Amino acid sequence: MANNMILERLEGLKIKFEEMGEQINDPSVIADMKKYIRLNKEYKNLEGIVTAYKKYKNLLDNINDAKVILVEEKDEELREMAKEELDELVEKVEPMEETIKLLLLPKDPEDEKNAIVEIRGGTGGDEASIFAGDLARMYFKFCEKQKWKVDITHFNEGTSGGYKEIVFEVKGSNVYGIMKYESGVHRVQRVPQTETQGRVHTSAATVAVLPEAEDFDVQIKSEDIRKDTYCSSGPGGQSVNTTYSAIRLTHEPSGVVVTCQDQKSQLKNLDKAMKELKTRLYNIEYQKHMDVISSKRKTMVSSGDRSAKIRTYNYPQGRVTDHRINLTLYNLPAILDGNIIEIINQLQIKENAERLKETEMS
Repeated sequence: MANNMILERLEGLKIKFEEMGEQINDPSVIADMKKYIRLNKEYKNLEGIVTAYKKYKNLLDNINDAKVILVEEKDEELREMAKEELDELVEKVEPMEETIKLLLLPKDPEDEKNAIVEIRGGTGGDEASIFAGDLARMYFKFCEKQKWKVDITHFNEGTSGGYKEIVFEVKGSNVYGIMKYESGVHRVQRVPQTETQGRVHTSAATVAVLPEAEDFDVQIKSEDIRKDTYCSSGPGGQSVNTTYSAIRLTHEPSGVVVTCQDQKSQLKNLDKAMKELKTRLYNIEYQKHMDVISSKRKTMVSSGDRSAKIRTYNYPQGRVTDHRINLTLYNLPAILDGNIIEIINQLQIKENAERLKETEMS
């Protein structure tokens, strides 16, 4: 990409950034909360690009100044100094342009949202439920490292431990943009606790990461919802098991059903169930959007295909392999302890490289 093309694009974004700064302080915009939130997010996203633009323009100006000295200056010592400075400055141009190209890639507006994570034991019976529990603990520890808040909405324990199903909400900065890479089928290869002959079995669990719907993302008619109450089950004390605090919501037009039972208060469970219902309905439409993107980007690592096998955890070899980028790490205990950021970083780098290549070809 030529320097003048980058500058032209950046200068246009700088003007837009300044205009948006004025709009955000406009009383009519502040009064429209939906518009204000959208503008505020876009303004913050542009802030990093404008900062990069100022550094890039300053670099090009310094290069031009050094070139002028080489042409006009007669003093050989000053010319030599200018030549050395020019060589150093020119070396910085390409890396800075690559950084700017990444900043200019369109951002998925969902990335900044909180997420709802759903883990279900798949093939493998009791062992699959135990593995689903291992994955849940891995994500809980990862979220703790990221200083995110985790709130369990619903769970169904396995007969031998772990979970047949667990759903939890994650709140924090850029949660969906990071956690979305975990959607898909996770496999485990190990000797189950019930195996008497020491044979390695393969089990699986499915992880779905959904961007949490905001209040203005989806509107639900109250007459379309059927609400049922029932006694909660599982840990929580006597009151949890004996009062009708658990909530089941059925959205009749779509058939989507959500449940929440982790709070003693029926009102709190209802509030959390409504939030999850909105997210699931919103994600029906969002998945259609992702399917369109996936059909165009066949190698996109975060396509959202929840049926794709994405990662294998091999206990005998202490190995974790992410099949989307052919990455193998021999630090299984650390990864299960929540240290998955290295894998996610590599997935982001791969996806950004694919998107850059796609942009340059179009």
